[in-house]
Amino acid sequence: MIREAQLIHASRITHHVLLLMTLKDTHLYQEIHEQPAVLERVLLHERPIVEQLAQAIKERGITHVVIAARGTSDNAGRYAQYVLGSLNGLTVALATPSLFTVYQQPPRFGNALVLGISQSGKSPDIVAVVAEAKRQGVLTAVLTNTPDSDMAQQGDFVINLQAGLEKSVAATKTYSAALMAIASLSAALGGEEKQWQALQRIPTAVSLTLGMNESIAQITPRYRYMERSIVIGRGYNYATAFEMALKMKELTYTIVEPYSSADFLHGPLALIEAGFPVFVIAPSGKMQAEMASFIATLVQGRAEVICLSDVPDLLHAARIPLLMPQTVPEWLSPIVSIVPGQLFALHLAYTRDFDVDAPRSIQKVTETH
Repeated sequence: MIREAQLIHASRITHHVLLLMTLKDTHLYQEIHEQPAVLERVLLHERPIVEQLAQAIKERGITHVVIAARGTSDNAGRYAQYVLGSLNGLTVALATPSLFTVYQQPPRFGNALVLGISQSGKSPDIVAVVAEAKRQGVLTAVLTNTPDSDMAQQGDFVINLQAGLEKSVAATKTYSAALMAIASLSAALGGEEKQWQALQRIPTAVSLTLGMNESIAQITPRYRYMERSIVIGRGYNYATAFEMALKMKELTYTIVEPYSSADFLHGPLALIEAGFPVFVIAPSGKMQAEMASFIATLVQGRAEVICLSDVPDLLHAARIPLLMPQTVPEWLSPIVSIVPGQLFALHLAYTRDFDVDAPRSIQKVTETH
């Protein structure tokens, strides 16, 4: 019996190793692991244009930003709302593209920066927002991985995401690059060298976080038959909750809803029952006390809490603790904390025998009007 159990265990380990070897051949796995190099390129090559944009914002006395984006890029916009709002005093709103295309009633931007975010720069509705801003004489800027795209043609300033060709349908490296570009703009507006120094340390932090790959691969089989779950983040990591939920939807076909911890208590808390999986993104910072209280509420409701954090007390309270290997400033933590979410979605999809590079029903470039 002992010998048989040993052989079964060895067989499982061998099978797991083979799965990982095959998974490493996918575009998605490789692109997730390219992120440290991509982030370094953004910092190395894009700082001059970012500082020029920051100077233009100051010279024009701009007080608000309107962001045109869809999907993953929309989640980068959510990050901008917190970073540019909290550190730079700018009011940041997400545009409503259908006002420009379907209803043909574009609002007046006033003295705004209109910022388009799109990996491809091709979606007609996003291009329309930036083009209308250009027509109104408003300052325009574009974050894109395609600097010769239609959207880029409408930008007074074009920031290249420096991600190289992204072959997998699910965006990963272009998302983190967009966050880095936004954080760089915040640093340029702030004018403090210590912020740039903090940014310089992020590629290493992301590289260390990629070391969680094996531990995440080991827990994903537990969730192979999960049909629904919740992802919680607040503050800067509100964007992370949305992006992780999106990756799980498009790669694993699971019903996953993102919430802030505050919004979740206003009604959706009724969803919680024994064993309900809730992912809580809770790096150290001003939100950690609230997250501790929130996790206690989930545990009281017998939810299964999967917690990503660098705070020992929060991890101790979780059913599945995921230790972040390095602490980074809270305003930069979303660039790092999305990585475990990407890895979890990757491994769960692979565990379910799905094609991680080509999820069903969706395409790399989605053009909406």
